[in-house]
Amino acid sequence: MKLIIVVPCYNEEAVLAETTSQLSHVIATLKEQHSIDSGIILYVDDGSRDRTWELIERFSAEHDCVAGLKLAHNVGHQQALWAGLEWASAHADAAVSIDADLQDDVNAIYPMVDYYNKGIDIVYGVRKERKTDTFFKKNTALAFYRLMHGLGGEIVYNHADFRLMSRRTLQALVSFPERNLFLRGMVSSLGYPSAMVYYNRKERFAGESKYPLKKMISFALDGITSFSVRPLRYITYLGLFFILVAIFAIVYGLCSYAGGTTIPGWTSLLVSLWFIGGAILLACGIIGEYVGKIYKEVKRRPRYFVERVTPSLHSDLPA
Repeated sequence: MKLIIVVPCYNEEAVLAETTSQLSHVIATLKEQHSIDSGIILYVDDGSRDRTWELIERFSAEHDCVAGLKLAHNVGHQQALWAGLEWASAHADAAVSIDADLQDDVNAIYPMVDYYNKGIDIVYGVRKERKTDTFFKKNTALAFYRLMHGLGGEIVYNHADFRLMSRRTLQALVSFPERNLFLRGMVSSLGYPSAMVYYNRKERFAGESKYPLKKMISFALDGITSFSVRPLRYITYLGLFFILVAIFAIVYGLCSYAGGTTIPGWTSLLVSLWFIGGAILLACGIIGEYVGKIYKEVKRRPRYFVERVTPSLHSDLPA
């Protein structure tokens, strides 16, 4: 078995040395246990502006198990992760994806490999609890997962992008043509045998989070609009509801007029205009999200370009 650990990186110079140390130890231990024959740590530099690529090249020269590819531009976490998984799909029997910040427990890789050796194709790394999260992040994350399930999305609760995938699931994943990536939902939709490994998520080892509130909101919107058309359907239901309200309002107005009890008033009119106007703008925004995704898809632009690779990697990388 050849295992590749895919690690997307963006400005991770503060943590990269420790990440390499811990993941190298994991690979060495797996070899000693005869769980794998060989292992590679594949760093994907997502257009970092610091010394991340310089360190990757240095660690690649110092360690046989370290390799890297540098993307020509910052394309985002999901696209960078895709680049690593796409390469792994052609060169490995299985791949583990994990972030460079060491918040995910690297020791969870051991039971993941055990599951793979038992014939499981996808092994999800799932957090036991969210003690390290703030009250706001914990509850917004819970609301997001519930919303996704309510809209029909198949995602694993408390699972991010820490998982093991077999070669056939990797090849199935990279056959997806879309450019708007939400890997948590895409992997869950594959349908191959799966299992879960639970672990405690730690504080970030060093550096700053690459997912501020703005990116978290954008990621949530990508997830919702990538895997459900129900928001569009809800707009239709909302429109029908407003039509019914309007009919009752017209009947009530005509009856009041006929009875001579109409009183000129601006409050109800003002409230109605603001509410309906807001609903229309919200509907236009939701529709715009889907139209924007269609626009990105039909252009069929490449997901990424590889600028450089370490000598340990082949030059014929997928584009």
